[in-house]
Amino acid sequence: MSTIKDIAELAGVSVATVSRVLNYDETLNVQEETKKKVFEAAEQLEYHMKEKKKRRRRLKLGVICSYSPEEELEDPFYLAVRIAIEKEIEENGFKRVPLSIEDNIERFAAVDGIICLGTFSKTTVLKIDGMQKPHIYVDASGNRSTGDSILTDIRQSVIQVMEYLWGQGHRRIGFIGGRDLDSDGEEITDSRLTMYQSFLKERGALCESCIKIGGYTPRHGYRLMKELLEEEQRPTAVFAANDSLAVGCYRAIQECGLLIPRDISVVGFNDISMAKYLTPPLTTVHVHMNFMGRRAVQMLAELIQQERRINIQVSVSTELIVRDSVGRVEE
Repeated sequence: MSTIKDIAELAGVSVATVSRVLNYDETLNVQEETKKKVFEAAEQLEYHMKEKKKRRRRLKLGVICSYSPEEELEDPFYLAVRIAIEKEIEENGFKRVPLSIEDNIERFAAVDGIICLGTFSKTTVLKIDGMQKPHIYVDASGNRSTGDSILTDIRQSVIQVMEYLWGQGHRRIGFIGGRDLDSDGEEITDSRLTMYQSFLKERGALCESCIKIGGYTPRHGYRLMKELLEEEQRPTAVFAANDSLAVGCYRAIQECGLLIPRDISVVGFNDISMAKYLTPPLTTVHVHMNFMGRRAVQMLAELIQQERRINIQVSVSTELIVRDSVGRVEE
């Protein structure tokens, strides 16, 4: 811990002056420049002390993934984020420790911090809190008073998609999404659906029969798109909650002898690696998966090394990537 004498030496003033300045002694008659030097010296020494306290040892970072390897392959979003996390851990010389929420306390005690990727129930969040380890949630919020989180800005993302489709003349816009339950059996709300509904309600254009909900895989997208095409009045465009669903939509549309985007437009979400290789290339929301994974590691390392007591929630912006799967509807 720095002393008044250290501050006095750095600022080039007497110990008595430092004491009186730091105690806001109103009877002290010194120039503002002197006061400024004292406060700046105090801040500078405090910063250097914190830097010295940083632990430079090799960090052990536990990684919990709520999705199985099989589920990762069906929806590669979490696969991409996990790989980014692992690369950042390796490049920083840290050690990655795979964890499961079912692991015993001793295994959790062996790590310096925890990265939680996926969706987690209230019970799981409480259990992670109970481990009393620095932690960060990726694509989930967790308990904001006890840990960091990094999430996609879903609200702005959906607004971008809907405004684009609306601007292309689409008024009957369908939605294909999924429904998940957490480990407590509670349904996980998809805010993409909520924002989609809100956007169309405001314009008096919401069609409940144009909403099809199932799972998040290509086979669900195929089945749900088939159902949507059987509607008496099919939509002119479909917003799929992820690119894996969009892949299934493509197959269903093409099997019905329809063309994208001449007969129906499709927009996806995430911009997984294969999106640009579909025929036609998929218009989709680019989620910065690599950034989210790497930034999660950096935030957790900072949380541990600097012994930060303030929790941070980061909202990551997205980008609408316009390719060839959306056509214009002439009114």
